[in-house]
Amino acid sequence: MSQDDRKYATSHEWAKQDGDLIVVGISDHAQQELGDITFVELPPMGQVVEAGDECGVIESVKAATDLYAPVGGEVVAVNEALEVSPELINQDVWEAGWVLKLKPSNPGDIDALMSAADYDATV
Repeated sequence: MSQDDRKYATSHEWAKQDGDLIVVGISDHAQQELGDITFVELPPMGQVVEAGDECGVIESVKAATDLYAPVGGEVVAVNEALEVSPELINQDVWEAGWVLKLKPSNPGDIDALMSAADYDATV
């Protein structure tokens, strides 16, 4: 079940408004499909992305998958704990397992993403 305080991309990332930033992670569905996560490649600080751009890689015992920016903006923080403990995504996908924070180029873009109910209906 997805969290109602977030919006979701069709590529299985979640986005949560946090002040003037957008916190990004992967959905619970995505982490369950991937299985045990073994490596996370984080984007460089300061990278500017458009919605849908690749901005990282998540590897598991089953597969490697690209992480996509759900909204456009500048990467202003990354979860460095994932470099040492990528399994945090499996353990706490909604809080400790966040991947990056964006300063959105257009804050209203988050409204174009799916609600939790809509996302759950698609998966």
